[in-house]
Amino acid sequence: MPPSRIYLSPPHISDEGYELEFMKDAFASNWIAPLGPHVDAFEREFAVWHSMPYAAALSSGTAALHLALILLGVQHGDEVICSTFTFSATANAISYVNAKPVFIDSDAATWNMSPDLLADALRHKAAQGKLPKAAIIVDIIGQSADWKPLTAICEKFGVPIIEDAAEALGATYNGKQTGRFGKLAAFSFNGNKIITTSGGGMLVSDDEELIKKARFLSTQSRDPAIHYEHSQIGYNYRLSNVLAAIGRGQLKVLAQRVEQKRAIFDYYSRSLSDLPGIEFMPEPKGFRSTRWLTCLTVDPAKFGAGWQDIYTALNALNIESRPLWKPMHLQPVFADCEFVGGSVSESLFANGLCLPSGTALREDQLEQICDIVRKRCRA
Repeated sequence: MPPSRIYLSPPHISDEGYELEFMKDAFASNWIAPLGPHVDAFEREFAVWHSMPYAAALSSGTAALHLALILLGVQHGDEVICSTFTFSATANAISYVNAKPVFIDSDAATWNMSPDLLADALRHKAAQGKLPKAAIIVDIIGQSADWKPLTAICEKFGVPIIEDAAEALGATYNGKQTGRFGKLAAFSFNGNKIITTSGGGMLVSDDEELIKKARFLSTQSRDPAIHYEHSQIGYNYRLSNVLAAIGRGQLKVLAQRVEQKRAIFDYYSRSLSDLPGIEFMPEPKGFRSTRWLTCLTVDPAKFGAGWQDIYTALNALNIESRPLWKPMHLQPVFADCEFVGGSVSESLFANGLCLPSGTALREDQLEQICDIVRKRCRA
């Protein structure tokens, strides 16, 4: 019988059982239908946790990005700046509104969007007389983008920012929580995220009217009337009361989960950093990553093997790992889109691997994973 699978980043229910208690309340009160008191409470508690005044609980982080683009007036034919090193949902949302992504390469120091390349792109667009309607800037793999120069550049050219913080809930930049750097910010509670509602997301802003409009659009844009009246297209994007109950329980242990993720990274770093050709995702001064996933790059010339060899060895023992994101400008579906940059994101994809990072990992499992990596070294 094969050993139990070690997953990359599985859900982790709190030992205290907060999630179950909130769910019991939802069932006991018969608030099983969409919306309800747990949705309202989850929004309030999330906003407080983030020091943001307004939040709308939604069915996914992708829904949050889609609504954010609509709220900023992005329409057919508009251009939207977008990080290329990201999950496809970021760019897909731009396609939902029939806009065109303009992909920007990463900065090697953070793995996030390069401020220098963003500045080049916006200067070029300004010279053409057609600035992008918005910019979606991603906080990648648990780490914030370099927000000081990025926000300054966008403010200079009058381009509003949507912060895609789906992978970086709990991270900080110069002491400030992710999700507080754009006009709007999107979070994800997918099953592999640092906290989960099974599936869900949150849209936050310091603009009350934008969040009110998001709630309206996310409930099929139903106008105030005793019958069903609709004056514009709406969406079925709200989070259910039951899933919000899970989210409230998960939120209680978010700080603990961040510490656990960081401890897992530290274990890997201590155990593997001496290997030739192995480098871990950097964390510059002023950045505090959640280390949602522990990611490393492998130089085959120095290590004597590539990430594929490590991946294969782990998979043979029923241990999940994953290559880093394939940049959006290399994806067939976005092959015709504009790309600004060099080869940083391409190099990360060519050489990068994500190791198991679930917060319930035991030390003996971490030791096993590190032992497998060490044995693949042929230097």
